[in-house]
Amino acid sequence: MSIGMKKTTIAIVIIMVTVSVLNVVFHTVMENKKTAHEALLMSSPIFTVRIEEAEIRTLEAYLEVNANIISGNQVAVLPDANGRLVSMQVSLGSVVQKGSIIAEVDPSRPGTVYSLSTVYAPVSGMVVSSPLSVGSTVSTGTVLMTIAVADTIEIEALIPEREVGQLRTGLKAEIRLEAFPGEIFPATLTRVSPVVDPISRTKKITMRFDNNDTRINSGMFARVKLNTRTYENVVSIPQEALVEHRGRTVVYVLGTAAEGTSHVEMRDVIAGVNVDREVEIKNGLEPGESVVVQGQQLLTDGAPVRVIGRKI
Repeated sequence: MSIGMKKTTIAIVIIMVTVSVLNVVFHTVMENKKTAHEALLMSSPIFTVRIEEAEIRTLEAYLEVNANIISGNQVAVLPDANGRLVSMQVSLGSVVQKGSIIAEVDPSRPGTVYSLSTVYAPVSGMVVSSPLSVGSTVSTGTVLMTIAVADTIEIEALIPEREVGQLRTGLKAEIRLEAFPGEIFPATLTRVSPVVDPISRTKKITMRFDNNDTRINSGMFARVKLNTRTYENVVSIPQEALVEHRGRTVVYVLGTAAEGTSHVEMRDVIAGVNVDREVEIKNGLEPGESVVVQGQQLLTDGAPVRVIGRKI
């Protein structure tokens, strides 16, 4: 074998050995990296979370205020003669018909005797005030009783100044009365005061019941839920899902990594109206996407998670 051939053979052997060594080094490095990656994954905390799906809903914005049941039209009953009240045919809360006898006055004076002066109901309705008792001395200017005209029962409430921009006639309301727990009486806003009271900073509103109900009496206390605006077919999520992050409003959306492990994506959203802790999402979220509603306090973008169910 010539010297040239020997040199060529030696060079080939060196190259093969070098390639083998590099191959071993490469696989060793890759195995080390894989082992390190697996160790990192095993050492990374997996956060336990609960989720809710974004849904299409109709949200009803509303105001809740206290109110009083009043009579929209009341008539004071006066006698036709001076004298002594000798009989009362009705009492507080009685329902009377126009023209029915409700009281009698004796106009007689010492030395004279006159026929009794009969007092008739000037309107049909309910007696809401009866301050006098039999035997009282009355005159033609004395109010014997007050009758609330039938079918004029109203609900009167005061609305804070900051909320008056939402008021308009025709709004629907739900009325709850302490006398009838569990029942809801529908009503409609019929009148809005044109001025704000400068002392209480409130505006008076008046509502009428949609249906006549003889059980409802003037003087009752009411709780009003006034529906001010309807937001139809909006994407909404629980308020708990929203997180403030460096001046931005974000949610953590559940995703799936390539390896099949669950993780979350931090996503910016634009929130809208909030009704009973259900928040409208104007942008940044699609219906059906799952957001974290419990356990998001320590999450970061891409954090691994374990879902244990929906919000409780």
